Amino acid sequence: QVQLVESGGGLVQAGGSLRLSCAASGRTFSIYVMGWFRQAPGKEREFVAASRWSGGSTAYADSVKGRFTISRDNGKNTVSLQMNSLKPEDTAVYFCAADAKGTYFSGGYKANEYDYWGQGTQVTVSS
Repeated sequence: QVQLVESGGGLVQAGGSLRLSCAASGRTFSIYVMGWFRQAPGKEREFVAASRWSGGSTAYADSVKGRFTISRDNGKNTVSLQMNSLKPEDTAVYFCAADAKGTYFSGGYKANEYDYWGQGTQVTVSS
């Protein structure tokens, strides 16, 4: 199995920045894609960004494109989400997720494509 531990959440004013990190352990050799999702109260979990574990391909939700950047450091088994120009509507619990090689996958935009999840970290953006 794969274990994911997130860090970096917190409270920030609108226009500010935060950097989230996700540390992966266990059978990290099995990871194909890493993704970030977020969920606000009363809303469904939504796609934020994703990256091939080996690099080369990234994807972003339209709502964060140009403001957020996903990156990975395979040597440290981590993936990060740099969030700039934060808006109050970015307030949510942010989850790191991993898709295992050989399992169902259809582009990385849906939560049910991922096999492992972190515990989530709260991001609150004040107006």
